Amino acid sequence: MPPRRRPSDQADASLFTAAAGAQPLAARMRPRTLDEFVGQEQLLAPGKPLRKAIEGGTVGSVIFWGPPGSGKTTLAHLIASATRRTFVPFSAVSEGVPRLREIFAGARARIASGGGLTVLFVDEIHRLNKAQQDSLLPAVEQGTVTLIGATTENPSFEINGALLSRARVFVLRPLDGDDVARVVRRALADGERGLGALGLTIEDDALALLAAEADGDARRALTVLEAAADYVGAGGRITVEVAREAMQLRFARHDKSGEEHFNILSAYHKSLRGSDPQGALYWMARMLEGGEDPMTIFRRAIAMAAEDIGLADPEALKLAVAARDAFHMLGAPEGYLPLSEMTIYLATAPKSNSAKVALDAALEAARETPAAPVPLHIRNAPTKLMKDLGYHAGYRYAHDSADAYLPQVYLPDELRDATFYSPGAFGFERDVAKRMAWWDSLRRRAESGGGEEDAPSPPPREGGGDGAAEPAEEAG
Repeated sequence: MPPRRRPSDQADASLFTAAAGAQPLAARMRPRTLDEFVGQEQLLAPGKPLRKAIEGGTVGSVIFWGPPGSGKTTLAHLIASATRRTFVPFSAVSEGVPRLREIFAGARARIASGGGLTVLFVDEIHRLNKAQQDSLLPAVEQGTVTLIGATTENPSFEINGALLSRARVFVLRPLDGDDVARVVRRALADGERGLGALGLTIEDDALALLAAEADGDARRALTVLEAAADYVGAGGRITVEVAREAMQLRFARHDKSGEEHFNILSAYHKSLRGSDPQGALYWMARMLEGGEDPMTIFRRAIAMAAEDIGLADPEALKLAVAARDAFHMLGAPEGYLPLSEMTIYLATAPKSNSAKVALDAALEAARETPAAPVPLHIRNAPTKLMKDLGYHAGYRYAHDSADAYLPQVYLPDELRDATFYSPGAFGFERDVAKRMAWWDSLRRRAESGGGEEDAPSPPPREGGGDGAAEPAEEAG
């Protein structure tokens, strides 16, 4: 005699039955076989390892990493069905370790009774905390369950190394427009699970719009299609206007705290560095449309101006800071104009990372020579004792020369011939390179004992001043 259900179990069962009868279109159209599955050919085309494993019933624990609507849950169902295993879902959002213990106990009982193996499907597995992830390890390692995890976040950042080492990671891609269009057409034609009984038609332009606006998310496309079908009714025609009405407001895929946030921010920075204003503007717009704080964009742009443009165009850093201040004054949407102007300027400015290279080299030298003494002649000598010890003796004040340059040593003896900064070949740094070459020639002439008559002429002043004066305290 089967065990009696508790009242709560009966309520749960009735709720489940009601929900199944009113399933959304996306759930009803979930593929039942691999042949019905659309997209992910890189994983499921004939002969691919994952498909062969599914067809051979040898799938071990896996993690599917991909964007929403790319088929992670569907693949988990298909694997359980194809390998004749019991599918048990677990929500990382609403369930915890006690529920996992129940699942493991049920899986062990199933094995003991000859009832087969269990697929444990953990949706949003990246939301499990460390203790929850650790609780999965024994059951996965012993083969009590086959773990299938689904995540939209990079597993290497969100999942424990111990658990990650026991599962293969498969990367799912967003569906392309043709794939989404196939899903929509199938739903319109399917009289059993889809909308075929309604006799709907859809304009080609509306289908193309829906496929594009879905952003590779089949579930999103089917949700909009279902709303459009409700709008036009049986026998209706879905036009572009109807599709737009059904969409209402579409949000760009941009998770301000997840991996996609950093991907898009990286794409913006690399577009600026790569001198592509079109790409930089696009990724800037994607972040704005996704609700990104503009200050995040400004911070990345200001850093880029110093790191990747630097002295090739010193105005870049000034403009980036000014654009940020202008946004503070104007707010959105007017403040997007200086943001756009800054983005275009940085993308089209000459590039040089010489300041970053110089900084890294100087920091490394400072770490390697942390106790190198300051040469006596460039030390201040505010007391008689310091003067008696030779502080400041032999210092040459640059402005005593008509050229405002007198060769002398400024580095410790350990680093006497070190070169940290080498100017780039573009923009303002071309002028810097000329000045540095001229100073170097003056230094070499002084070292060789040359006279003033053979001194080289200073370079033309094309890009700014020839250097800052010494501080007043150093004069004398």
